Amino acid sequence: MTPNNTVQQTALEIAPGVVVPMIGLGTWPLVGEDATDAVARGIAHGYRHVDTAQKYGNEDAVGEGIRRAGIERSELWVTSKLSLPGHSRTAVRTAYAEALDRLGLEYLDLFLIHWPNPQLDRYVETCVGLQELVHEGALRSWGVSNFKPAHLDRVAAAGLKPAVNQIQVDPHHLQRSQLEHNAALGIATAAYSPLGRAGKFLEHPAVTGPAAAHGKTPAQVVLRWHLDSGRIAVPKSASNDRQLENLNVFDFALTDGELSAIDALDTGAGPRLDANEYGH
Repeated sequence: MTPNNTVQQTALEIAPGVVVPMIGLGTWPLVGEDATDAVARGIAHGYRHVDTAQKYGNEDAVGEGIRRAGIERSELWVTSKLSLPGHSRTAVRTAYAEALDRLGLEYLDLFLIHWPNPQLDRYVETCVGLQELVHEGALRSWGVSNFKPAHLDRVAAAGLKPAVNQIQVDPHHLQRSQLEHNAALGIATAAYSPLGRAGKFLEHPAVTGPAAAHGKTPAQVVLRWHLDSGRIAVPKSASNDRQLENLNVFDFALTDGELSAIDALDTGAGPRLDANEYGH
């Protein structure tokens, strides 16, 4: 495989006129030059969606990678996420300004609340602040991450709708009820750790069968499963070969039967971390 700067990517409209490339380049836990180099190479390979967060400690390095890539800002989608200090209607403005400063950018395409931190009980007012930033034209879109249905319902009761809920989804952690709740509220789902963590499902016939049939790798089949299910997927890779492999998923589609067979790999397990207990 060779770098391809004109790769055609499937995109999803998450808000009126706001369209996101459905395969993103995850950057955790890369930091420093490793993150900068991975982002610059990823963009050269054809990625147009880069995902970072305050908690990752790499926004500065990601920003440098974007600059090193030398493409027009308007061609790139950049997502970041705020942590606990940004939880309030006013604090979110400071968190956003600080994220832009670290990244060296004038705006973000998507800014997420990384965890709801329900013990603080400020995530609804933080959503209000994010919506205000969008209304003012400072931010293109806002969303949440790791929000459970009960958290989303409180946000919806305040008359607010996140564009995205970024959650852990893979064939063993399908989180069906969470996906259904996101969809019922009109919220797009983005999958982090979309290939799992050394997921055994990559060796299952439900995945290896379609891989052989379509001339793809098991990882490419799982990424295509996310796309065909309407989800954004944000895999992390610093490897040239793996970056290119993860992008090479736009020239085939899975059948309904293949999708259902991968869905059936769900173990019913919840996410690795419980958003009612973990946060930052």
